[in-house]
This record gives sequence, structure tokens and C-alpha cells, in this order.
Amino acid sequence: MVDTSARLLRLLSLLQAHRDWTGPALAERLGVTTRTVRNDVGRLRNLGYPVHATPGAAGGYRLGAGAQLPPLLLDDEEAVAVAVGLRTATGGGVTGIEETSVRALGKLEQVLPSRLRHRVNALHMATVPVPGRGPTVDGEVLSTLAAVCRDHERLRFDYASHEGTESIRTVEPHRLAHARGRWYLVAYDVDRADWRTFRVDRLRPKIPTGPRFTPREPPGGDVAAYVAAKLGTATWRFRATVRVFAPPDELARKLPPGVELLSSTEDECVVAVGSDTPQTLAVYIGLMDADFEVTGPPELLAELKKLSARYARAARVTP
Repeated sequence: MVDTSARLLRLLSLLQAHRDWTGPALAERLGVTTRTVRNDVGRLRNLGYPVHATPGAAGGYRLGAGAQLPPLLLDDEEAVAVAVGLRTATGGGVTGIEETSVRALGKLEQVLPSRLRHRVNALHMATVPVPGRGPTVDGEVLSTLAAVCRDHERLRFDYASHEGTESIRTVEPHRLAHARGRWYLVAYDVDRADWRTFRVDRLRPKIPTGPRFTPREPPGGDVAAYVAAKLGTATWRFRATVRVFAPPDELARKLPPGVELLSSTEDECVVAVGSDTPQTLAVYIGLMDADFEVTGPPELLAELKKLSARYARAARVTP
């Protein structure tokens, strides 16, 4: 009886680890016959686990979704990852899940082996939360966006821009991204015929969702790189085109994501840069550590003249 129970747990773990298994593959992993596998699958069904079977040479077994959440079997690393994720969720960021995260974390830590509980607690004690994170988002909104991304369904929503302007957008959702303490939706804007990133805390989905669509290839084939580049330029208030007298390969090592290389020759590059203030932009251009030339905007030119005079006065001072 003990052997049978242990085998059932092992079988359940295998079914949860991979989507599809053939009968012979399960029998080999468990060291039993395919007939024993069929009998054990029947026992799991009697316990409430929805194990689906497909007949034929290409058939096999798959653990489906049931009406209730059955117990999950996690290995050591999976259990630690879930516990750390739940601890993070209790700190906010997504409204409506803090209390449920605490309850789930309590249940998980109650059954964690001592060695794993020490690892989770050590990480928690060594981590200091930093205040001043981005705005929280509604958990239901986040779930809705995740569902339309998964199901490839068009979505209409009310959206407030950075300046507070309200608009109605129709998009083909692609992915959710979390960066710099904020949640973003990466989607193809149907009306503008281009890709866009939207702050999730600024949108209000309209239900029901729209028809299904065929997913498009994301910009550049890399959603993470696209979001990083967009976040580097989306909030710029001051922009400038700068001619930098440095080879492209040398300059590329100094440019962060979001700085666009407009053109280049063997010895110089033209780049589009920006910042929230002309002071920050002037300092940043100086950090390129190369001669440069700018023609505007006027606020940047004034700041460069002020810095030039300040540095010249500092250079004349001798200890």
C-alpha cells in the first residue's frame, strides 16, 4: 500500500511536470507495466484529478483542469520560487491580492521542509523593500489583459495619456511587461497602425472583448528590447540631435537603450538624445567623452554655455 501511494505521488508529479506523456514513457519512469500505469491513472481520477487519455499509437495521458484546484507537487527550487514570489506580492504593486498572497504564503510555509523554510526566511530577512515604487494596478485588470494576450482577442479601453488626455484605443494585445515599478501592455494599435506601450494603471478595459486576431511579429522580434527602448524615450521633455565626433563602435558602448543612432560615418555619429531637464541632458552629453556639436533646443544651448563657463572657472583655480 505504501508503495502504491508513493507511486501515485510520483505519477502525479510527472503529469504536472510535462503536458503530455505516453503510457510506455510513464511506465519506464515508474518502473512498472503500462497496465499498472492505467490502474494508477484510474486511482488519480477517483481522487479528483482530471487525467485525460488519448487512445492510439500517438496517444497518451494529460493532466487537465478540473473544477477545483488539486494539490500541487513542487520540487525544492519550485517551492522556494513560489514562496519568494508570494512574499513579493504581499508588498503591493497589484491591488486586491495582498491578503490572498499572505494566506497562500502561510499555507505553503506550513508544509515547507525546514531546510527550505530557512532559505526562504534568509532571503526575506536579507531583502530591504525600497519605498517609492510605481503606482499599483488592479488585479482584475491585469488578469483581463493577460487573458486577451493569451487568447489573441482584440481589446478596447479608455486610456489617459501622460498629459491627462483621454482617448479610446482599439488594440491587438501581445504581452504584459513589468519594468521600473510599473506594468505595461505591449500591443498593436489598430487605429494608428503601429506598435505601442500602454501604462496599465492608466487604462480601463471595455468588456466584452473583441474578435480573435492572428498575432503579428513583435517589433524587432524582441518585446523586452522594444519596451526598454520605449521607456528610455517616452517621458523625454527635452530632445536634441547631437553630432558626436567618435567612431560608431566606440560610441555604441556608451549609449544606453533608447538613444537612437540616426547616421554614422567612420569617425562621427549623429544621435537623437533626450531627458527630462536640459541640465540632465547637458551633463549626459558630456559623459559621452567625445567632442560634439548641437544646434538646439535653446534651453540646452543655454545650459551648455553655463556649464562651459563654470568648468572654465574651475580649471583656472589652482590648489
